[in-house]
Amino acid sequence: MRNISRVADEPIITSLLDVDFYKFTMGQLIFLLHPNVPVRFTFKNRTKGVNLFEHVDLGELREQLEHVRTLSFNNSDLHYLRGTNEYGEQRMFREEYLQFLSKLKLPEFDLRVEGGDLALDFYGPWAEVTYWETISLSIKNELYYRSLMNKLSSFQRTVHYAEGRIRLFSKIQKILNRDNSLKPWEGRIVCSEFGTRRRFAKAWQDEVIEALAEEIPRDQLRGTSNAYFAQKYGLLPMGSNAHELPMAYSGIYYDADGEDYLYSQKKVLEDWENLYGLELSIALSDTFGSDYFFDRVFTQSQYETWKGSRQDSGDPIQYGEKRIENYIDHGVDPTKKMILFSDGLDIDKIIQIQRRFANRLVPTFGWGTDLTNDLGFDPLSLVVKVTKAAGHDVAKLSDNIEKAMGEPEAIERMKKLVGYKVAYSEACRY
Repeated sequence: MRNISRVADEPIITSLLDVDFYKFTMGQLIFLLHPNVPVRFTFKNRTKGVNLFEHVDLGELREQLEHVRTLSFNNSDLHYLRGTNEYGEQRMFREEYLQFLSKLKLPEFDLRVEGGDLALDFYGPWAEVTYWETISLSIKNELYYRSLMNKLSSFQRTVHYAEGRIRLFSKIQKILNRDNSLKPWEGRIVCSEFGTRRRFAKAWQDEVIEALAEEIPRDQLRGTSNAYFAQKYGLLPMGSNAHELPMAYSGIYYDADGEDYLYSQKKVLEDWENLYGLELSIALSDTFGSDYFFDRVFTQSQYETWKGSRQDSGDPIQYGEKRIENYIDHGVDPTKKMILFSDGLDIDKIIQIQRRFANRLVPTFGWGTDLTNDLGFDPLSLVVKVTKAAGHDVAKLSDNIEKAMGEPEAIERMKKLVGYKVAYSEACRY
């Protein structure tokens, strides 16, 4: 067992590969189609009652962010990405995109204190700015938890890591069903590690993934969303696309969007399938509300051919039941379709969802903060989202109105365009 109880004072990000893999799958599409679109990404702390400025030193945060700007993709990183073909027979990443990465330096940022708390924005060409998202979140999270740990004695810090290991062991036991919580006909839990953005610390995520890779069979552990750790532990890099694409596209195709018809969202699906075929055909539906997406955006052909969808907000049980109804209404067998559940999961919620949908569809789980940040401290809900693209303010609505993000006018515009009537409201846990 490694000794990671010492609170480090060193760079948090040491490799640009230490990001969620979807930054590369999306990044290639952005580079090929919209590299120079001007964008703004904005940080938001959704955790009520926590002021980061009271915990995170502004100078230290700036130093960590500036260090990232000195990094570049090395030959080993590019070799790894060049060999990525797990999702099809052909190489996933084109050489012109890898050459772009080889020269990439992350652009400048705007860090300040605003309204008594930390504020952070990233500006520039979309093809460059996009990589700041998960990197900046990892930094802010780790600095926050370092500040909490620094207030403790060495023994107290050791106790927290011991608590984290005990909790992780219990979760692994339940994944393996050693507590017999799932009956044989309810299948086995299949999951991926999705915890980079809100991890307690990089070293702790490393230990968690190592334990998962050692203890869980590969037919249950699909992989990790972190490209660096996927390479380190020989796991499948997991990820396709995120809210960033439809949000930015709604700015790029601002004038083409109209009531009851979001050309921008249809265009995202079209561009994605043209680039990746059906190998990465997991639809993220909730950017402007899943009901609108499945009623007005997803086509009959996509119901039939796409592998499934990702549930990232709202009620997971209600989402799954609605998707089963949708598939049946479109003459498609739902038992052949996947739902990747990825919203605020813990092991008990995973078991509940598995019980409900086993043999009715193909449930799988993107398990994040509860895996990589469960050592006895309350987790934070921090996000970085694109809020301006091609000169237009853009927004995200979600299936949980508490997750909405953007300028009020942009939020109201999108609500009007899609006839948004979501009443579900739950405080953001992660």
